Amino acid sequence: MTLTPRKLNTFTIFKLPSAYFCGVRTKYIDSNKCVVSVKHRWINQNPFSSMFWAVQGMAAEFSTGALMIAKIKDSGKRVSMLVTSNTATFSKKATGRITFTCNDGHLIDEALKKTILTGEGQTVSMKSVGLNEDGIEVSTFIFEWSIKVKS
Repeated sequence: MTLTPRKLNTFTIFKLPSAYFCGVRTKYIDSNKCVVSVKHRWINQNPFSSMFWAVQGMAAEFSTGALMIAKIKDSGKRVSMLVTSNTATFSKKATGRITFTCNDGHLIDEALKKTILTGEGQTVSMKSVGLNEDGIEVSTFIFEWSIKVKS
């Protein structure tokens, strides 16, 4: 069963309700790329008339995590995943619809092979870039994911 944006959005309702209520939605996913968007609204605002940084982080993390979920699912193995570190830079106020894109699905493949083969944990650093409706970068997040085969 292939992961689709619709399945991922349904997943957020039950497993990540705060992301769902803040408007985080998956728009596109394939084996190497995931696009997640969120619109600046009353529920996800900060006192400075822009999107709260943590809401941007939820959307950015989901763009990397959805790729990880898909790759682990395709492996047929039981693999745990955990964010072990995160860095972010903010370059412009996030207003309107912000679209986060992660193009790092290919980075997961080698780490997943290694953890399945050796049983040792592996780490993968994945970047998600947030652009506003004018195509201007508003934020960039880097998430380090740790994966390990469950025993």
